[in-house]
Amino acid sequence: MSKRPSNRRPQPTAAGRPDAPTLTVWIYDSAMGAAAGEVRLRDLKERSALKVHDAVTVTWIPGAHRPRIGHLRYETSPGATRGSVLGALVGLIFISPTTGEVPVGSMAALAQRLRGIGIDQTFLEEFKAQLGPDTSALLVLSGHADLDEVRPVIERGLARGDVVLMHAQLPDAGLEVLIKAVHELQKP
Repeated sequence: MSKRPSNRRPQPTAAGRPDAPTLTVWIYDSAMGAAAGEVRLRDLKERSALKVHDAVTVTWIPGAHRPRIGHLRYETSPGATRGSVLGALVGLIFISPTTGEVPVGSMAALAQRLRGIGIDQTFLEEFKAQLGPDTSALLVLSGHADLDEVRPVIERGLARGDVVLMHAQLPDAGLEVLIKAVHELQKP
């Protein structure tokens, strides 16, 4: 049984604004959990409860050596034509683009580049530690959240007990910093 982090509950958005960029990570205790989370995310988007900038699922099937990353396409995604920043972030956490291995110190290098945007080394390491064979995750970069619509979905998910929620509130320039850091670290 894996050690579960304490749920990082959503905090008020930057300056109390629901339009501030937010990274949420839903870690499920089954390989199929993220697929169910994707359905709930699509429902929230269809109800205009939030604007999705980018979203990926990470599924680790038992017996696989590493997780599979699936990019969810959204019309509002700035990365839809350039690739997924979250997919690249997960790739950097689990797989080096040049060797296929995770280089020593890569997590520290990534955390250093993300310093000041709410995603620190502890956050990255906690995410990595929670994802293993027979688990899955849904990562979502979003903004413009209608908290009255989103809050009940979050609370129902946590009440079931099969999911852990991690949350990072990004400053206004945080999305650009994240994109730049990920692209710089992907270069061989």
